[in-house]
Amino acid sequence: MRAVVLLALVLGAGGYFGWRYIHDDDRARAAASAAAGDRHPPAIPVTVAAVRKADFPVYLNGLGTVQPFDTVTVRSRVDGQVVKVDFEQGQMVKQGDVLLEIDPRPYKAVLDQAAAKKAQDQASLKNAQLDLQRYSSLAKESFASRQQFDTQQALVEQLTAQIAGDQAAIDNAQTQLDYTTIRSPLSGKTGFRLIDPGNIVHAADAGGIVTIVRLQPISVVFTAPEDELPRINQALAAGSVPVEALSSNGQKTLSKGTLTLVNNAVDQASGTISMKATFANGDSALWPGLSVSTRLLIDTLKQATVVPESAVQRGQNGLYAFVVGDADRVEVRGITVDQEGHGQSVVSQGLSAGEKVVTAGQYRLTQGALVSANAAGAQDAPETMVQNETGKAQ
Repeated sequence: MRAVVLLALVLGAGGYFGWRYIHDDDRARAAASAAAGDRHPPAIPVTVAAVRKADFPVYLNGLGTVQPFDTVTVRSRVDGQVVKVDFEQGQMVKQGDVLLEIDPRPYKAVLDQAAAKKAQDQASLKNAQLDLQRYSSLAKESFASRQQFDTQQALVEQLTAQIAGDQAAIDNAQTQLDYTTIRSPLSGKTGFRLIDPGNIVHAADAGGIVTIVRLQPISVVFTAPEDELPRINQALAAGSVPVEALSSNGQKTLSKGTLTLVNNAVDQASGTISMKATFANGDSALWPGLSVSTRLLIDTLKQATVVPESAVQRGQNGLYAFVVGDADRVEVRGITVDQEGHGQSVVSQGLSAGEKVVTAGQYRLTQGALVSANAAGAQDAPETMVQNETGKAQ
């Protein structure tokens, strides 16, 4: 019995010392591993993108208001009662369409009277011409005096002039009669109708009958800082200058057109220059009075060095970027940015095409840090970039 107890004690002591040995060895190896880890910290995951060469369009942004290409307030040119209205409010009309008819009877009577007066004078002229022929024959035979012949000649000329006056009266009466039918002076969209059938209209009325605006094409008037005037004129002198009209928040392109006019004077109160662009507006996306954002292409930088805007960092010493080297270690490099917009930046100094820059994960980086790089998604083509109003990096 004593031997059994002794054997159990020996086995227990051996197991305890064996466990302590293994546990101490594991702790030693863990400590060694931790020490090794301190000497070789794990790589920091980041997202990178390649520096590339691309054409970079420079846009000048602004705010504008849509204006009709033409606006006409239709008014009556004669006095009278409206007997018929031939258009609906808000209707699209074509040039020459009948809009309104005024009672034509008074003007038709004046025309008939002028025509009758001309017929009367023509009859008198015919008789006077016959008498002139007789006096001419008698004067040759000395049966009529020269004075009688000259008097008859003057009467013929007087009646001829009177008939010319009659014709002018007929033309005027016909014109007044034509004015009783009011036609659209242009193709466009009508607004609110201001006159109903039965109303009396006058040529002196200020309110008019209806306003018609031309929507196709249509104009946008917008402004730019006066400092940009030289670049605007330079772009205009080089050829057609594209302009885009966007929604007021700048998120949606409504229409594309061209710059047609730069105003002839700078507004000294605001320090801006006004411009006008013309748009085909085939889908009527632009409407008179609508506020829009504008984007004017004033230059295109050929084969510029372009990086994602997220790669540009700002520090106390200026702009910089993290450049990933061959050993997957980053370098903090100062850069110069000339243009920014639509998530892209044009770098004039500090970077070369083909280098890789960090676009996400910079907050953990320091000079020489080891990184694990993941490529960013395909970058948008620079043709769609949008610049700020000055077109320069801040």
